Amino acid sequence: MKRILHITSGDIAGDLLAKSTIPGEVFVWHDILYDGPRKPGWPDDATLDARAGFLEDITCGGISKQDVFDILKVQYAKLKTASEYDTLVLWFDACLFDQSMLCHILACMRFLGNEDAELLCIDAFPGIEPYHGLGQLSPDQLASMYSQRQPLNSEHFVFAERVDRAFALQDQAEFIKLAGTDASLPWIPAAVTRWIEEYPDKATGLGKLEKLALEAIRSGIETPSDIFSFVAAQDKPPQYWGDITLWQKINALADREPPLIKIQGPNSRLPQWEGVADLKLFRVLPNERKVTR
Repeated sequence: MKRILHITSGDIAGDLLAKSTIPGEVFVWHDILYDGPRKPGWPDDATLDARAGFLEDITCGGISKQDVFDILKVQYAKLKTASEYDTLVLWFDACLFDQSMLCHILACMRFLGNEDAELLCIDAFPGIEPYHGLGQLSPDQLASMYSQRQPLNSEHFVFAERVDRAFALQDQAEFIKLAGTDASLPWIPAAVTRWIEEYPDKATGLGKLEKLALEAIRSGIETPSDIFSFVAAQDKPPQYWGDITLWQKINALADREPPLIKIQGPNSRLPQWEGVADLKLFRVLPNERKVTR
C-alpha cells in the first residue's frame, strides 16, 4: 500500500484527521514558530534547548524544559523520515500560528534536500462562520476537502525559507516587505500583518492582543472565559492564538509597572496549563491607574 504521512498543527486537528477515512499516518507538530529564540532553518541542539526553555516559561512550567526538548527532538527526527513515505501531506490553517509553522517545516525540508510535499490549507468552509481552523471540522468534512490538496514546488520552498528567516530573526523590515508581497504562499501577507500588530505601539506600549484584553477588562468583563469570548469576537479571523497565549498576555498586564489590571483568585496569575487551578475561581479587574510609558 502507498505510505502517506500527514503533518498538521494541533492535537485536535490531528485527532480529527486520524478519525477520518483519509488513509495514512498522522503526525502533529508542536511549537510557536512566530516567536521566541531560534535560528533560521534546521535547528542545532543549542537552538532546541533555547526553544525548550522559552516554551517552559510561557506555560509557567506546565510542561518541563526537558519534556519540551524531547518532543522537539522527536519532531525533527520524524521530519527526517518524510522522504521515506510515498506522499507527504501538510495540513495547515491560514493563521499566523500555522503559517509560521508551515514555513519552518518547508525550510527544514529544503535543508534536508526534500522538496516533495502536498499542501492543504483551508481558509474557509461552507456553513462555518467565523472560520478559524481545521479543529472546527468533523472527520467527514476534512475528508471532503482532501482532493483539494496541491503539490508544492521549489518556489514555495524558497519563499518559505525567506519567511522562516524573518520570524527567526524577528526582522521587522522584512515583515513589512512580506506583508505587501505577492506571495507564492498567499496566506503569508495577512499572517505577517497580524504579527506586526503584536509589536508594542508608541502610545501605550501594548500589542493588539493586550489592548483587546485590556478593553474587555475595563468594560467590566471579569471572568477569563468571558474575556476570551470578547477578544475572539473583536479579533479578525483566522485566530492564531489560544487560551494559553491570552492568559500570558493578561498576566503581562498585571506584571507591568504600574500594573494595568489586578488578578483575584487562588493564584496571583492566571494558570497557563490545565489542572493548575480552576479558571472559574479567577476574576480580572482593572487597575485604577491608566496606561503610562
